[in-house]
Amino acid sequence: MESEAKLDTVRQKIKQVAQELMGEDMYQFHRAISPGLQEYVEAVSFQYFIKTRTLVSIEEINKQLIFAAEDKEEETKVPASECLNTQSHIWSLKVTPVDYLLGVADLTGELMRMCINSVGNGDIDTPFELSQFLRQIYDGFSYIGNTGPYEVSKKLYTLKQSLAKVENACYTLKVRGSEIPKHMLADVFATKTEIIEQEDGLP
Repeated sequence: MESEAKLDTVRQKIKQVAQELMGEDMYQFHRAISPGLQEYVEAVSFQYFIKTRTLVSIEEINKQLIFAAEDKEEETKVPASECLNTQSHIWSLKVTPVDYLLGVADLTGELMRMCINSVGNGDIDTPFELSQFLRQIYDGFSYIGNTGPYEVSKKLYTLKQSLAKVENACYTLKVRGSEIPKHMLADVFATKTEIIEQEDGLP
């Protein structure tokens, strides 16, 4: 599967970072690596949703970011005294809860685009499924509200916009879906999306 192969390539890059940070305080360098981890969470969670129609957990993501040496040459890169496991040479890099939340928030933008593509392809079932899933994510973020980290609170607005666009698509399909030819649904939805963005002052 092409997406899995690309994610494996990314994981190898993360492994290199984990090796570089061996013996260091990861949180000292967290600001530098956090954007990359968020992008990784977004990609993994999108692939996971396509496969299972559910949200991947942070535990499952971190389980994939535990690496062992693959050959003798790699084993010699780090002194045994600095390894987490002196026999198998294991490295790990954990996604923090904030990285996870920010990555999931970015996922909603991909799901919104998936909704638009589905409408364009004449698929009238997926938008309703996405709407329900996005509503669950939004409700979860709403519980955090302004009590969480600033970055998470800031993402709440973007998440709300993605949900509004998908719910708008579902409304259009429910009310006018039978009277609009399938090949025109995407154009109608795109027009309504532009109106929402203009009302909210979005570029």
